[in-house]
Amino acid sequence: MLFCVKSGDTATAGAAIAPHLALGAAILSLQNGVDNAERLQEIVGRPVIATAVYVAAEMAQPGHVRHHGRGELVLGANPASQALVGIFGEAGIAAEISDNVVGTLWNKLIVNCAYNAFSAIPQLPYGRMVAVEGVEACMKDIVAECLAVAQACGVRVDDGILDKVIALASAMPEQSSSTAQDLARGKRTEIDHLNGYVVRTGAGLGIATPANRLLTAVVKLMEESARR
Repeated sequence: MLFCVKSGDTATAGAAIAPHLALGAAILSLQNGVDNAERLQEIVGRPVIATAVYVAAEMAQPGHVRHHGRGELVLGANPASQALVGIFGEAGIAAEISDNVVGTLWNKLIVNCAYNAFSAIPQLPYGRMVAVEGVEACMKDIVAECLAVAQACGVRVDDGILDKVIALASAMPEQSSSTAQDLARGKRTEIDHLNGYVVRTGAGLGIATPANRLLTAVVKLMEESARR
């Protein structure tokens, strides 16, 4: 079972599917954020395989998905994971198993924290976004806050994650973030599970995260404006 809903819908969707899960079914959380598999596992009362999804895409229009790059999965270690990698491979989907999937999810979270809100607020793709004076310096502040929180949580992230964050704009200059796409469509974003997650976790650890806090608040203001 591939669980692909937005992070804000994990609880309601999980409760809705729980009575219908086949005994022994493998459940994969293919979602942004770092705690969805844990949250879903508590709801369904079954093991859930945390899975990092690396794909750049957008819904160009109803029924039309535009693929901008990548498309691989990273699965957490589980007795079913090896068989699942084979099934995905038969479908043409690259997949691998990691013994540090939490670190992999944090790698992606850090990228999302650096790009999603900054792309959403001006509705700009990554290439044009980073070209604006001061943006790259702000992104470095965001990454530094994320790394401080990750380190305090005992999470092992990739070496050189900052360089990878900065390089993404050149690799995908025309990509807009999922947060930008949500705001453009008047939908609720996942900001609480991206920058907001770093803010909440940092607060619990006594770590200041002002850059992430500001972006979270601005996106929430834009959501409120769209609702009105």
